[in-house]
Amino acid sequence: MLVIFDAFKTLDYSTIFALIPYFHNVSYSFLNIDLNLLDLVSLLLFIGVAGKSAQIGLHVWLPDAMEGPTPVSALIHAATMVTAGVFILVRSSIIFEYSNYALGVVAFFGALTAFLASTVGVFQNDIKRVIAYSTCSQLGYMVLAAGMSLYFVSFFHLFTHAFFKALLFLGAGAVIHALGDEQDMRRYGGTISLLPFSYVLFWVGSLALMGFPFLAGFYSKDIIIEFTFSAFRVDSYIVGLLAVLGAFFTAFYSFKVIYLTFMQYPSSYRSYIDGCHEAPVIMYLPLLLLSFLSIFSGFFFKDIVLSSGSGFWSNATAFWLSNSIFWDAHSLAPTLKLMPLFFSLFGCLASFFVYRFSVFTPSLLRGGSVLGPVYSFFNRKWYFDNVYNDFLLHGTIKFGYVVFVKSVDKGLLEFIGPLGLVRFFRGAAATASSFQSGLLYHYAFVFLVGLLLVLTLFAFSFSWLYFLEPSLVFIILMSAVVLLVFN
Repeated sequence: MLVIFDAFKTLDYSTIFALIPYFHNVSYSFLNIDLNLLDLVSLLLFIGVAGKSAQIGLHVWLPDAMEGPTPVSALIHAATMVTAGVFILVRSSIIFEYSNYALGVVAFFGALTAFLASTVGVFQNDIKRVIAYSTCSQLGYMVLAAGMSLYFVSFFHLFTHAFFKALLFLGAGAVIHALGDEQDMRRYGGTISLLPFSYVLFWVGSLALMGFPFLAGFYSKDIIIEFTFSAFRVDSYIVGLLAVLGAFFTAFYSFKVIYLTFMQYPSSYRSYIDGCHEAPVIMYLPLLLLSFLSIFSGFFFKDIVLSSGSGFWSNATAFWLSNSIFWDAHSLAPTLKLMPLFFSLFGCLASFFVYRFSVFTPSLLRGGSVLGPVYSFFNRKWYFDNVYNDFLLHGTIKFGYVVFVKSVDKGLLEFIGPLGLVRFFRGAAATASSFQSGLLYHYAFVFLVGLLLVLTLFAFSFSWLYFLEPSLVFIILMSAVVLLVFN
C-alpha cells in the first residue's frame, strides 16, 4: 500500500485502475534496486494475501486458530477472516493483470497450497483440525483461480465455500458437544442412530466440499480445475495436476471424518455414549439454513456470477474478453472435464476401503515400520512447524533474550534508568551522611570553611578583588583542601 501510494498518490481503486495502463513496465527503486513497479506491487500484495489467506509458507497459524470456539471458527475461518486475502486479490485484479510474472507465482502457490493442505488433512485426528486444513486447501483453489486470471470464479468459490465449510464447522461443534467435548475422531464412532441429523448434515457439507454434481462445490471448485486444464500450457498442466490430486485427498479426508465419527465401531467412553444426544433446535436452525445454501447456492448463482454477459461484476474485477481460457473451457475434452469428479469418487472409495477394512493399523504406522516416517511426515504437517521452531523461532527468541533482554533491558536501561538512579542516590546519601559526625569542632570547622568560601565568591564578584590580600586567598584554598581530605 505504501508503494502504491508513493507511485499513484492515492489508494482509491478507481483512480489506480484508470492509471494502471500508463504505469506498465515503469521501474521503481525499492531497497535501492530497480524493479518493475506493477510486479513489485503485485508480489508485495500477494505476500499479504499469503499471510491472511494461509498460503503455503505462511499457513501454520490457521490450524492452531481452531482452538477457539466452534461458532467463531465457522464465522471467521470459513466466511470472513481468512477469505479477506482472496478478496483483496480479486479486487486488485487489474494490477495483477498488467504485471509480467506475478500471476504465475500466484497460480503456483495456490495449487501447491491446495495439494499440501489436503495431504496434511488426511493424516490429522482432531476433527476441527481436519476441517481447518480443508479451509486452507480450498483457499489454495481460490488463489489458483485468481492466478489463472479467473477472478470471478475465485470469488464464486469463496462465496459457495463459506456455506458448506461453516456447515461442517458447526456440525463438528454439534458432534463435539454431544460427545463430551471430545475432538479426537479416534474416540468417536457408532453415532449414526444417536446423531442422525448431524450425520445427514455432515454428508451434505462433505459432498459439497468434494464437488459432488449439482451441489455448491461442484459449480465453483470443479470449474477451477476445468479452466486450469484449458490454458494449454505446460505450467498449467502441472498446476492442474496438483489441483486434481488435492481434490482426491479432499474426498479422502471428507469421508474419513464421516466414517470415523459416525460409522466405525464405538471407541468413545461409555458415559459419553450414554449421554450422547442431538443438539437443541436453536443450534440446528443455522445448520439447516447452511445445508440448504450448500445444496442450491451454486445452481442459483452460477449464471449471474460466472456469465460473461451478466454485468454482475461491472468494473469490480478485471475480465478480458480476449481471455482464451474462459472460451476454451467450453470445448475441453469430456475426460478432462470429468477428471475432478472421478478423482473425488476414487478418493471417497479409497477412504472407505482404508478405514472399513483397517488397512493401516497403528502398529503399521509406528516409527519402526516402513510407513512410519511417511505417516510422521504428513501428520506433523510436512515439518513446517519444526523448521520454523528450530531454525527461526528458537534462534530469534535466544537472540532477543541475550541482546535485548539481558544487554539492553536488564543492562543498559536498568543501569541508566531505575537501578542506576537508585544506586546514585543511595551513594550520594551515604556520602552526605558522612558529614554528620556529631562532633562540635567538625561542625565549627565546616561552618568556617563555608563562610570563607562564601566570602571568596562574594569577593570574586567585585572589582576590588584585585586588592584582596593574597595570604587570605591562600588560607581559603588550603581550608577547602583540608576539608576534602578530612572527609
